Amino acid sequence: MIKTAAFLIGLMLGPTPASAALPVPAAPAAPAAPLLVRHVSYVRDGDVYVSAGPAEKRLTTGAGYARPRWSPDGKQLAVLRDGQLWTMKADGTARRRLTTRPAAAPSWSPDGKWLAFASLSCTGGPGVYRISATTGPPEVLFPVDCRSEPLPETTSISAVSSAPASVVAVSASLVDRLRADDAVAWSPDGKQIAFRGGECDAIYDACLSIGTISSGAERTVAAYGGGSLQNRGFAVLPAWRPDGARLAFTAYQEGETTAQNEPLHVVEYDPRTGAKRTIGTALDREPAYLDPTHALITARYRNGSWITLLDLTTGTRTPLHPGSQPTPQP
Repeated sequence: MIKTAAFLIGLMLGPTPASAALPVPAAPAAPAAPLLVRHVSYVRDGDVYVSAGPAEKRLTTGAGYARPRWSPDGKQLAVLRDGQLWTMKADGTARRRLTTRPAAAPSWSPDGKWLAFASLSCTGGPGVYRISATTGPPEVLFPVDCRSEPLPETTSISAVSSAPASVVAVSASLVDRLRADDAVAWSPDGKQIAFRGGECDAIYDACLSIGTISSGAERTVAAYGGGSLQNRGFAVLPAWRPDGARLAFTAYQEGETTAQNEPLHVVEYDPRTGAKRTIGTALDREPAYLDPTHALITARYRNGSWITLLDLTTGTRTPLHPGSQPTPQP
């Protein structure tokens, strides 16, 4: 159900970033958008915005931006710019390019010292790297066998989604873009990273893995096609709950029969038991937890994509702003 009454979410308290340099009038919003004390960053038409309620601030111009991610201290954003990894202050200033190789959506280490991202690995498929948030070359994390190999030269990676449109029709083109999105997610305890692909690629047509950084060991979270599975699909855009007890991701499935088809949806996974459940409704995507009972998603609303607050207990849905790729300030 869509909730329209304004309210204050006290449980979302957090640090407030500096004022943005490029304020713009708020876009038409859902009726009585709630006041979020914690700031949320998202993308619309290829530029990055932040908001804590009805008003918005635009941090970038010129498009080409995607997948913003707040640093653990809430003072910086990591973002893709034309398929490269950059950082900037919370007000959009002091932009700095970190990578010289194409990258997919990053994730900060819990201590804020590193950024993990996906790029071409020594195997020829997507791999996971980490790079210092301040200086230095990238280091291989996964596949573990690539840790002792030279970094592969690359000028492109098909898995990088450089600038997904923020207001688009739900169509095959959107599904195809999400299918190849290599966003990664660093666990809150700093010990694991969730990512698309991995060793399971040798068995399945598409899969999602959790890798343990210290050992390089991987385990499969979701798989599609191959390995006796008679389906097609994908699981992408992993996001850890702040307590590390759940991992959510965007999924899609074409089953053996029409009855087994599952359009875009969000799955919540219990790493301890392997149990899964669908949260939200069909066509939801890009989950980002606020706490154990609330998440931000990109959802369909008013014939477009909207940042939406989802109550995971009641199912109440509150549209916030047109856009996609939400990330909440810690």
